[in-house]
Amino acid sequence: MAQLLGHHDISMYTKDASENNAFYKNILGLRRVKVSVNQENPTMYHIFHGDKTGSPGTELTFFEMPRVGSTLRGTNAYERIGLLVPTQKSLDYWKNRFESYDVKHSEVISYADRAALHFEDPEGLRFVLQVSEEDQRSSFEPWENSSVPSEHQITGLGTIEITVSDLDKMTQTLTDLFHFTLVEEKAEEVLLQSVSGEVFGEVLLKKKEGPSVRLGRGSVHHLAFRVKDEEDLIYFSEKLKERGLETTGVVDRYYFKSLYYTDSSGIVFEIATDGPGFTMDSSVQELGQTLDLPPALEDRRNEIEGHLKPIEE
Repeated sequence: MAQLLGHHDISMYTKDASENNAFYKNILGLRRVKVSVNQENPTMYHIFHGDKTGSPGTELTFFEMPRVGSTLRGTNAYERIGLLVPTQKSLDYWKNRFESYDVKHSEVISYADRAALHFEDPEGLRFVLQVSEEDQRSSFEPWENSSVPSEHQITGLGTIEITVSDLDKMTQTLTDLFHFTLVEEKAEEVLLQSVSGEVFGEVLLKKKEGPSVRLGRGSVHHLAFRVKDEEDLIYFSEKLKERGLETTGVVDRYYFKSLYYTDSSGIVFEIATDGPGFTMDSSVQELGQTLDLPPALEDRRNEIEGHLKPIEE
C-alpha cells in the first residue's frame, strides 16, 4: 500500500518575480534553487525556493502573473502556511529580524500546539513559523550562503491551514484515502497528520461558511504531498477515481513526477515524487542561477526568454 511521506511543496501566485525573490531570498534566507517556467504556460515563470538543493518538503514555489488581481478572501482556501524552525531561540531571532526589515508579524503565540510567530509576505500571503525540535526528517540541507545563520534557517513546511465549507467530507477523504491520522478535534476544526507524530505532514482544517475564495496575488494554488515513486502515484490515482475524483494521471515534470486532483470543495492538491530532483540539469553550486527548461521545451528557449523579464538580484 502506498503512503504519503509528508508535504512536498506548496505553490502560490506572485505579481512580480523580482520582488518575490528579494523577500524569500534576502529576508527569509531561502535559496532560489530553480528558475523555470509553468510547463502549461511557458510565458510564466515558475520559481522554486527551498534549502540548499530544494529537498522535497522544503519548497515554496511561485508562478509569476504580472496581471493577476488581488485575492478576494473566502472559504475553501489555503489560509496559512506553516514553516518550521529549530528552536524557541529561532523565534526570537526571527521576531527581531522581521522588526528590522519591517515585515508584518505577530507576537510569539501558540499555534497548532506549538510555539509560533505569524507573519505576512509583501503580497499578503499568510505564514506562521513553528518550532519543531522533534522534526525527524533527514532531507533538509542548510544553505551556507544564506543571510540567516544555519541554526535558525527555515527547515521546511509545517502545518498547512485550510478552510472548508464541508469539514466532514474533506476529513473523510484525507483519513480514508490518504490515511491521515486524526490528532485533535475541536469545535469546527480538526488537526491531521500524514506521518504520525510529525508536523512536516500536518494539515489543519477549519470549517468556514460563505463564498469561496477568488485566487489572486498572494494566494496558494495547490499543496503537494510527497510519495516515493511513480507506482505510488498510480495507486493514489486509482483510489481517487474510485471516490469519483478525477485526476490528471501521472505527469512528467522532469524534476519529479506528479498528479493533480481537485477536491469536491474546489481545492487543488498535487501528489509528487521525491526525485529525480533539481540537479538533473544543474550542479549544486549553480542551482537557481539560470533559466532551466525541461527537454520538451528547450527548442523554444528563444521564444520563451522573449516573454520573460530578467529577475533582479
